Amino acid sequence: MKLNPKQYEEMTKRASPPSPVWKDCLWAFFVGGAICCLGEGIRQIWLLWYDEELAGTLTSLVLILLSALLTMPGWYQKLAAKAGAGTLVPITGFANSVVSPAIEFKAEGWITGVGAKIFIIAGPVITYGVLASWVWGLLYWVMGKF
Repeated sequence: MKLNPKQYEEMTKRASPPSPVWKDCLWAFFVGGAICCLGEGIRQIWLLWYDEELAGTLTSLVLILLSALLTMPGWYQKLAAKAGAGTLVPITGFANSVVSPAIEFKAEGWITGVGAKIFIIAGPVITYGVLASWVWGLLYWVMGKF
């Protein structure tokens, strides 16, 4: 069956249900906001004992831990399916992207499963993030010389 581009587009439109964009955006906004509010609440608790810098670091660690713990039974994925980018943008989304493949491949063993697959999703993000920061840092340094 050979389709021209117009026929393919029509067939795709029939097969794809319309996306509720406004509903999806509201879910992402409110869930992402709730995660950030939780983070701020945790930070305020840490500020009772520590300075701002350490409180921020500890808050990030707690949010990463909570995300990892919620990923293990599959609860974070269920929330992400409903809230979309609202769960992906905060630091919790990054933690989820690291833990998910590790859990998925745990049956293959600690070395060839968890160890080999843990950064399968987050690895490119880390790699290109470091590369981009290096390039921008170099450009910043060169611009400072002129």
